[in-house]
Amino acid sequence: MPLRLAKALALLSTGVLAGTFVYGAVNVAQTFKAVPLDVRLTFHSALMRMNGPVVQTMMALAILSSLLLVVLWRGMPRLLAAGAGVMALTSFLVTRFGNVPINQQIKVWAVTSAPADHAAILHRWDMFNDVRTATGVAAFLLVIAAVDRTARVNAVTEDPSRDHPRRDRPGGR
Repeated sequence: MPLRLAKALALLSTGVLAGTFVYGAVNVAQTFKAVPLDVRLTFHSALMRMNGPVVQTMMALAILSSLLLVVLWRGMPRLLAAGAGVMALTSFLVTRFGNVPINQQIKVWAVTSAPADHAAILHRWDMFNDVRTATGVAAFLLVIAAVDRTARVNAVTEDPSRDHPRRDRPGGR
């Protein structure tokens, strides 16, 4: 039962994290570029205030559930789960040390004015966002691969009546 729950939590948390980042990169970040700067700054500040707790929770759950799978599994699934944990941790670190400091600057700009080099700073935010999106998606794909790998191994070894190749019989049957 703990393994089933860990797999479900890892799939859910990395999937929500990846989906959130992809939606943000494809829709929200592009919308930021299509509106006047003052609108972007105001909306960006409000969005980050609401989005922060959700994204941080998903990152923490993705890291912890991946690490739990590392403890529970062996072999290739363990390595894939470890990779997912590293990717989720990278998303967290990029967010914490890349995006968040810029978000703090944006909050100030929203109530004052943007500095002359604001375009370069916003471009850096976009680059950090692209990195955390890629690592978030990679974490999800690695969890999918790990769960799929264990499902295929279990199907072959646990149920001999299924029509799967078996290594212990000649001809795979």
